Amino acid sequence: MSEPAPPAYPPGYTSPPPPGAGGVPPQPQYGYAPGTYRLAPWGRRAVAALIDVLIVFVLASIVLVPLGLGLYHRGGTGRGVVALVGALILTVVLVAIVALVYAPVMLWRTNGKTVGRIVAGTRLIRANGQPMTLGVAAVREIVMKFLVVGVANAVTVGLPWATLLDSLWPLWDEENRALHDFPVNTRTVLD
Repeated sequence: MSEPAPPAYPPGYTSPPPPGAGGVPPQPQYGYAPGTYRLAPWGRRAVAALIDVLIVFVLASIVLVPLGLGLYHRGGTGRGVVALVGALILTVVLVAIVALVYAPVMLWRTNGKTVGRIVAGTRLIRANGQPMTLGVAAVREIVMKFLVVGVANAVTVGLPWATLLDSLWPLWDEENRALHDFPVNTRTVLD
């Protein structure tokens, strides 16, 4: 009789390796390792953006409609127009504040989702697989979208070429990135 062959251990081991050694690599904590996601098409990005814009206007309107109606009915003939102009200015300021807070906070607290993204089945992720932080979300949404694109639009006397270019950029970028995705290295992916 011949002796049985010794068990084959992985290279470098003289006994069975501990559990997990040489096994399946650990999965990223947030579900997206670099290169393991499916990019969202432009149409889904557009749907999510439209829904989020509507939400910002609805949230701002909840405060503004009663305020504006109250101011308009409070004054006389001449004061009503002044109150209406004041309400319009207040509307612009309140919509800007809601927009500046809504997306960064939602992206941070839900790790890359807003209500629009949830409906569209997408998520914003960082390409390095790290979780979304308030800082990254704020830079993307406030600095890049509102300040850089907004200033570029203002320089051209209100022509929205920068917004249009930023919105359409994913159509020809191989990773479907908009211009505001580049500085923070984010991707919109299917969730």
